[in-house]
Amino acid sequence: MENVYIAAAGMIRFAKHPEKSIKQMAGEALAALLHDAPVKKEEIEAAFFSNAGWGMDADPEKGRPVGQHCIRGQVALLPSGIQGIPIMNVENACAGGSNAVHGAWMSVRAGLYDLVLALGVEKLYFPEHRQRMFDGFLSGTDVEVTAKMIEMMKAQARKKAEEDAKKSGGAAPQEKQRSSFMDIYATGARMHMQKYGSTQRQLAAIAAKNHFHGSLNPMAQYQNDMTVEEVLADIPVAYPLTRAMCAPMGDGAAAVLVCSEKMKNKLGREFRPVKILASVILSGRLNRPDGKGLGERLSERAYEMAGVGPEDIQVAEVHDATAFGELLQCEELGFSKPGEGGVLAESGATKLGGRMPINPSGGLECRGHPIGATGAAQIVELVAQLRGEAGKRQVEGARLALAENGGGFIGTEEAAMSIHILGKE
Repeated sequence: MENVYIAAAGMIRFAKHPEKSIKQMAGEALAALLHDAPVKKEEIEAAFFSNAGWGMDADPEKGRPVGQHCIRGQVALLPSGIQGIPIMNVENACAGGSNAVHGAWMSVRAGLYDLVLALGVEKLYFPEHRQRMFDGFLSGTDVEVTAKMIEMMKAQARKKAEEDAKKSGGAAPQEKQRSSFMDIYATGARMHMQKYGSTQRQLAAIAAKNHFHGSLNPMAQYQNDMTVEEVLADIPVAYPLTRAMCAPMGDGAAAVLVCSEKMKNKLGREFRPVKILASVILSGRLNRPDGKGLGERLSERAYEMAGVGPEDIQVAEVHDATAFGELLQCEELGFSKPGEGGVLAESGATKLGGRMPINPSGGLECRGHPIGATGAAQIVELVAQLRGEAGKRQVEGARLALAENGGGFIGTEEAAMSIHILGKE
């Protein structure tokens, strides 16, 4: 089997880009990638293209016809001159970008190609159709069974907020309009609090840490530092989550160029290659006969493939669509004991300068979460970290990194997940 490397990485700033199309953002991310590794785009032998929602982008009144389905990659990459090569379209909810990287890794490792592009792009921000933006997330679940479950979760969150308001002598705060995924995360957070005694303040500590990291990242959608108290005082979304604990709606694109060892040697060390030590994916399930969550099951495979353990990881990007997502994955990835993810965050261990920084990019909460681009952006961040090129958010001496990217839900477990472990050459 071939050794596989990342030869280049590039992205655009995640933000609200109402003036930019999918094609434009894909082109800008590709240009950033080629600037990082000045190979000719004609040398790219295959491409994996990730997008989740382009097919839902339809508004005849605004001049946007029926959304783009089926051949999204071919359409998006054509204006940039990528054509006539195998282009595989990847759609796996929020895990699509990392699944595209996995596809590129798999095809290079199999010896089919020497240079493969993985590119994710998403446009979520449509201010004239706010509810449609949020409703689109339901397609990352079993839509036939989700509606009733979501209503039940919303009722539970309202009841809890009302109970807390009575205890404090105030009125229950009005919740913010939101994606239904926030209700799923909020339900998971309340269950964790009941089982382990974790607290809303621990979730706020995670979010405050990520806002600090985001303030150091020029590519982040949110670059405002926040204290724990400011996070707690922000607009309620679904108890125990406030707005500052949740990923924003936004647009963006990120790209990674995967290469074989033969191509790496041809390019030379000036291209600062990063080795892919593990690339694994799994789908979720409704029950857990072994009691293990998807992150735990998948990370065991990743650690075995890379020949390392969680104690060896020096920096990680994990899927924190909410602060609770980071808390849970810290536990399932083995960075803390079960029930102690919040304790780990409060200790400062996951902040820059701590024992093992998590989400130095600001994570999904602050870097942003344009669905199809998120997983690729995690890889872009870790490539910068392992190269020592992350600027003010650099993790000193980082040589081993992990990215975990989940997508959708089957019941209360992620429908899809990818984990990559990267090593400095």
